[in-house]
Amino acid sequence: MWDTLWVDANLATMVSGAKPYGAIPRGAIAAKDGRIAWVGFAADLPGRPETLAREVRACDNAWITPGLVDCHTHLVFGGDRAREFELRLQGASYEEIARAGGGIASTVAATRSATKRELTTSAARRLVGLLHEGVTTVEIKSGYGLDLETELKMLRAAGELAASGVRIKRTVLSLHALPPEFKEDRAAYVQLVADVMIPAIAAEGAADAADAFCETIGFTADEVDYVFSAARAHGLDVKLHAEQLSNQHGAALAARHGALSADHLEYLDDAGVAAMAEAGTVAVLLPGAFYFLRETQSPPIEKLRAAGVAMAVATDCNPGTSPLTSPLAAMNMSCTLFRLTPEEALAGMTREGARALGLQDDVGTLEVGKVADLAIWDINSPAELSYWLGALLLRERVFAGQVVPTIE
Repeated sequence: MWDTLWVDANLATMVSGAKPYGAIPRGAIAAKDGRIAWVGFAADLPGRPETLAREVRACDNAWITPGLVDCHTHLVFGGDRAREFELRLQGASYEEIARAGGGIASTVAATRSATKRELTTSAARRLVGLLHEGVTTVEIKSGYGLDLETELKMLRAAGELAASGVRIKRTVLSLHALPPEFKEDRAAYVQLVADVMIPAIAAEGAADAADAFCETIGFTADEVDYVFSAARAHGLDVKLHAEQLSNQHGAALAARHGALSADHLEYLDDAGVAAMAEAGTVAVLLPGAFYFLRETQSPPIEKLRAAGVAMAVATDCNPGTSPLTSPLAAMNMSCTLFRLTPEEALAGMTREGARALGLQDDVGTLEVGKVADLAIWDINSPAELSYWLGALLLRERVFAGQVVPTIE
């Protein structure tokens, strides 16, 4: 007997194929022991619903999608950067603010001074926005500590958020910015990250992957290559902030390391597209940062499509360039700013978001055997998830087969 059976529903399975959204109208889906045990047309159920499951939940013709996957966030940090928002509106560029000691450096100072409890509490408030919009899996990066003690503090705080009924994947992003104490010796900091911080974090099991900021105001391709080699040697997956503000050929470097994803990609060139396609590296689109920085060069969506590169969508929730806690707004922006279709946007927040975290065998689509992470929506069509801005669409969030309330 199944644990729970949802009936009177329409299913957007997000299984790729001929049917838009992998849709199953008038469908049903069952969970047992936290995994999907049956999915299909309700007319094909092998018996009366009440005889098949301990609990039957009627959905009143709602739509069920996989739980959303926010595959790129910086959810844990201290302080905020609202003042920098004002400065940018007055004409200062992101690069000018960063070079003047603002940007990431200001968040580093606030994060270093915060306790782990303070970091967990503030991140939990931001997490509420994601949960209210159907997220069941979220990636959280470090990168505002830039020393071993604070990076571990951030990653441990991120791990505690799993108690909220959400799957947490943690990424060490120590190669995010140069800390002030290493201003005159960047080579020593890169070596510290590769030879001390990565091994210690991996040994604790505090991260699943390593990331870096490959940019003129970040780190060079050679520096990233050195740290990625260390990360891979210690069993961590890799991903990269690449080609956001300029073309540093980071996407191709990431692909050479078998990266799960390359993220941002506004200045991605043809060689980078080809390298990502060959390696199976996911393109993670971050329209929140594009919008917030008022950028004008969008990622090469048509070229990524033509090459068959999977495209994920994420909030990039962070204090400086994307203070966004709405995955549905990110989906809308990916359509309005980058011209994704609503189906591509939903795939980017489900199937391809899971792929960008290496979780495609467990979550991201509604298929028998996968974890029963579901989002149940009061909508008439899946396109509405990318259409509405600010509407309360979520009826029910299901994590590993259990209906879970959002944290308040």
